[in-house]
Amino acid sequence: MKSENAPRSGTAPRVRLRNDDDLGDCARVLAEVHERDGYPVNWPDQPSTWLTPPPLVAAWVAELDGRVVGHVGLSRSDEGDAAPGLWSARAGVSADAAVVVSRLFVAPSARGHGIGALLMARAVAEARRRGSHPVLDVVASDTAAAALYERLGWELLATVEQQWSPEQRVSVRCYAAAV
Repeated sequence: MKSENAPRSGTAPRVRLRNDDDLGDCARVLAEVHERDGYPVNWPDQPSTWLTPPPLVAAWVAELDGRVVGHVGLSRSDEGDAAPGLWSARAGVSADAAVVVSRLFVAPSARGHGIGALLMARAVAEARRRGSHPVLDVVASDTAAAALYERLGWELLATVEQQWSPEQRVSVRCYAAAV
């Protein structure tokens, strides 16, 4: 199903590894997503740095008609991630067996082409190739993202409260990919 705001495109979206030259385009798309959807909740001072966190394992971009229109990352678990611990407790394995799908976004103008699902599939395939299990955390108020994950068969592990700063407490939904 194509959304009304999706551009008419003669080509299928393409997902490829992100390179350093893509960071400017990714930051531009992220700004559009933040303006439209409020993601990320807290706008980073340096979007390019936010897109390349230290535990990053790999990242991909989606292109449509030769333009970068989406992004996803795959990272090792960090202390702020709740899903790896929840999943590992259920699975009876170390949290190190999980990798975190992160920094997923699609330009508002490119929605309706299945780009989010394509990016998720690429991240999940890489996680499995590495022998790891993909998990993720998403702000509970991001109902569109949660609906995508559930449509893709991801399992809701729990909803937890996180203290992001002394003034900011956030409800986060934790998911694990289907086995």
